[in-house]
Amino acid sequence: MPRFHTFLFDLDGTLIDHFTAIHRCYAHTLPQLGLPAPTPAAVRAAVGGGLENAMRRFVPESRLAEAVAIYRAYWHDHLLEGVEAMPGAADLLTQLAADGAKLGVLTNKLGESARLICGHLGWGACFAAIVGAGDTPWLKPEAALTHHALAQLGAGPDAAVLVGDSPYDVDAAHHGGIPAWTVSTGTHDAEQLRAAGAEAVFPSLAALRAALG
Repeated sequence: MPRFHTFLFDLDGTLIDHFTAIHRCYAHTLPQLGLPAPTPAAVRAAVGGGLENAMRRFVPESRLAEAVAIYRAYWHDHLLEGVEAMPGAADLLTQLAADGAKLGVLTNKLGESARLICGHLGWGACFAAIVGAGDTPWLKPEAALTHHALAQLGAGPDAAVLVGDSPYDVDAAHHGGIPAWTVSTGTHDAEQLRAAGAEAVFPSLAALRAALG
């Protein structure tokens, strides 16, 4: 297997399970606009491209700003309720840090939220950079965001990999000139991830860790 020295990690569906909290925020927001609360499956299918893009699945463009404002106010007060580390996440991060790898987070979740969550889970010291929505003008899968995250780590694309769970992550990796390793623990199954062009697909973080040797 390739020997990587720099790892960029997605958060939702990759390192953390936050879908209960995310769904709760949609279920809070949409009824206030006179719309039905979405199912968990509908929310899971919508997320990945940033809040505004996901919210467009549920509200007309004319009410997007209102919906986002309601969501974010509620999210700010409840974002740490129900967040859980994916099985194997802590062991993987501990091993990589011990091996001297450069670790970063690259997410379309708000950067402020991502940093709070990583701190809450005790991972703050693991990551030399945590980059999310609002930290730059870009979102995944824009190449500029991947390049920015690598620069924050003082790393180039050589011996770097992006670990994620969605085609957004695959595209973000490839647009930035690095391979994508994926786990089928989030929004997309193994077949969808292979079709998106992921160089490797694993059923879990434990399986990914085993592949690193």
